[in-house]
Amino acid sequence: MNRPTALITGASSGIGLDLARLFARDGYDVVLVARGEEKLREAASAIEREFNVGARVVVADLIEPHAARKVFDAVNRPIDALVNNAGFGVAGEFVSTDLQKEIDMIQVNIVALVELTKLVLPQMVARRGGRILNVASTAAFQPGPLMAIYYASKSFVLSFSEAIAEELGGSGVTVTALCPGPTATGFAEAAKMTDRRLFTVTKPATSESVAREGYAGMKRGKRIVVTGLRNKVMAQSIRISPRRIVTKVVRRLQEKA
Repeated sequence: MNRPTALITGASSGIGLDLARLFARDGYDVVLVARGEEKLREAASAIEREFNVGARVVVADLIEPHAARKVFDAVNRPIDALVNNAGFGVAGEFVSTDLQKEIDMIQVNIVALVELTKLVLPQMVARRGGRILNVASTAAFQPGPLMAIYYASKSFVLSFSEAIAEELGGSGVTVTALCPGPTATGFAEAAKMTDRRLFTVTKPATSESVAREGYAGMKRGKRIVVTGLRNKVMAQSIRISPRRIVTKVVRRLQEKA
């Protein structure tokens, strides 16, 4: 039986794993990509048992140059849906943050995403069908003092996704940018941000709810999916607010509570 295939990066936990489960529920074989082999294999086994589909593991660290090419070559089958979910953040004042960590973040959040998209897209266009879901963030809509490079990287993802979505009009291929707000995924712990107002003022969304909303929007061919009513209102209000005020508000949210 030839089932469609979904390739998901950052798939060992959080939004990526929840998206993988949604694809599997709809009859996709899934290819799970992340650094941690043990967690990936546990996730793949659970998906195969629950949904009776194929779940393949590709262990890769997207920080490494051209890791995306290695992932693409390892799959060696047509990809019907690509989810660029892998990413991480670095918090702190730019003058004192670690440059190598920020370069690594650009590699994962931007370079690997672009490279995988570039590799997968020609096949989709040739078959006149496919879906790409790029996980951006509500951070994409404004500058982010105290997380300057992370916010800028997500702005890139949003702009890039919207641009190629327009280019692909009529091709049968859709591109969706998923823009969640604070989400309970382990991101805040990894970025050492659990004590920041952004994560303490309101309760973060669950990764399951974000994945469901993003998946539904992708299936409808939406170009941008902002999850949660509060985030939707915020994204719209930023458009009419003075940028300098927006930047000050974001800085306050990024500071410790």
